[in-house]
Amino acid sequence: MAAKHLPTPTPEQQQVLDRILVQRERLRARREAYQQTRAIVQARAGLNPADPLPQRLIAFTRLHPAVVGVAAALAAVAGPRRLIRWSGALLPLLAKLRR
Repeated sequence: MAAKHLPTPTPEQQQVLDRILVQRERLRARREAYQQTRAIVQARAGLNPADPLPQRLIAFTRLHPAVVGVAAALAAVAGPRRLIRWSGALLPLLAKLRR
């Protein structure tokens, strides 16, 4: 199959095409910088998806102490009966996630 011949762009069209090219390069560089930054942060935090669940929970606690504090406060307010009832519903879901 022969390639279609594209008409040569006018100077105005070429300016638009050049701006699009610059924007694509800028977005690509931004995406790569974000990915590198994210990899560095995860390496420093010691996050590894292959780690056992207790290690991941400890890492989460170190990274987000306020969230863990709020969860502990809610657990204290909810009381032991509700916690047992909720855990009966959540533990099977967690078991499915681990598979």
